[in-house]
Amino acid sequence: MIRIIPKSYFYPMPKNMKMKNPYFNFIAITALVFMSGCGLLGKKNKGSSLPNDGQLHGIASSTRYTLPKPPGMVYIPQGTFHMGPSDEDIAYAFSARNRSVSISGFWMDATEITNSEYRQFAYWVRDSIVAKKMGYVKAGTDGVEYVDWEKMKTMKWNDPKVVEQLGQTDLILSPEDRVFGKKELDASKLIYHSEVFDLKEAAKRENAGKARSQFIVKKDVRIYPDTLVWIRDFSYSYNEPMTKRYFAHPSFDNYPVVGVNWLQASAFSEWRTHYLNSFLISKNRVQESDFRLPTEAQWEYAARGGRSQSMFPWGNYYLRNKKGCLLANFKPGRGNYPEDGGFYTVRADAYWPNDYGLYCMSGNVAEWTSSIYYEGSYNFQHDMNPDVRWNAKESDPPRMKRKVIRGGSWKDVGYYLQTGTRTYEYQDSTKSYIGFRTVIDLPASTSKRK
Repeated sequence: MIRIIPKSYFYPMPKNMKMKNPYFNFIAITALVFMSGCGLLGKKNKGSSLPNDGQLHGIASSTRYTLPKPPGMVYIPQGTFHMGPSDEDIAYAFSARNRSVSISGFWMDATEITNSEYRQFAYWVRDSIVAKKMGYVKAGTDGVEYVDWEKMKTMKWNDPKVVEQLGQTDLILSPEDRVFGKKELDASKLIYHSEVFDLKEAAKRENAGKARSQFIVKKDVRIYPDTLVWIRDFSYSYNEPMTKRYFAHPSFDNYPVVGVNWLQASAFSEWRTHYLNSFLISKNRVQESDFRLPTEAQWEYAARGGRSQSMFPWGNYYLRNKKGCLLANFKPGRGNYPEDGGFYTVRADAYWPNDYGLYCMSGNVAEWTSSIYYEGSYNFQHDMNPDVRWNAKESDPPRMKRKVIRGGSWKDVGYYLQTGTRTYEYQDSTKSYIGFRTVIDLPASTSKRK
């Protein structure tokens, strides 16, 4: 049995914000996931209960539990669609030629990941690191230290004694970085330790027989959103209030998180997977698939909502309905930003959803996908679940770090809202107009069987 221990390292948050107990009462300072080669380890032996008649009867899995509908997600049924432009390629780039592809079913977040949802991730990392620094841990029977969440729930962040204890660690801003001497957590110390098994690399024929450790990718990711993007993205433009308030203020809880690069979005997906599977393990239930960023093909298929040849999620050909109301949050005309109802971003569930129940697949914020941006990828990728990825290293040239973004944003013109329009951004870049949503591969059934 191989144990992969994703160590969650710390990340700063306002000290007066206390983490609420998330979906479940999480059990570990570092999510512990058991991975056994063929699923044979950790299973209850049921062979002894089979009739001894010399016949083949099979052995049922250890549990009949089926995960119910994931909160906030909708099911996208399998199907075939024409991927690529549904109208003239006005740039004559020919980087997205129309072709027929088939997609298997999957679950997708109905909205972009919001500030409040991403904050749950950030607080979990923060509390895990603080617990380790403060000694709020307990040893498990396997010798691994786990967060004592019951003790963490009693922690008073504004208590002078707690502040004094934290001040003795490297988690608090150094004196020269404080404003009026206020002791605050250092956001740059909020680091999530990511460990991912690269299945695609391991599956290559030339890698057969190599040690499993060669395909485990480890890296540390700073997870706090880059709030300065609101100022950096727009020269000679006053956006300081958004920098100060957008991620931390409750008014923006249900707005899409921005200032998150591709690496941070991937780390969020990995944490969400471990968060769920650790809970399932604690209940002796089978683990589920990984949460992840959608492929470019999955994103486009979901955005079309079953309308294979439509330019927009709501159909053809216009950005307004018959009453003249704009159907998405973007840059209308020559720059009448508030005409669509929002100046910057709007709530993640604003406007009508498409036929699959997905909100803001066009406009509001553009969205990261897992796919590398390569101009000729449509010419060679498979017609079954197309997927072109590249795990770029720090040493790779910038061209290899381009990731496809889709959907257009609040600051884009209508062309980028088309379901077939593709563009890119570098994986280590943060923008005030790029967010993300996740997918997970689960059966369509929402029943809960035991």
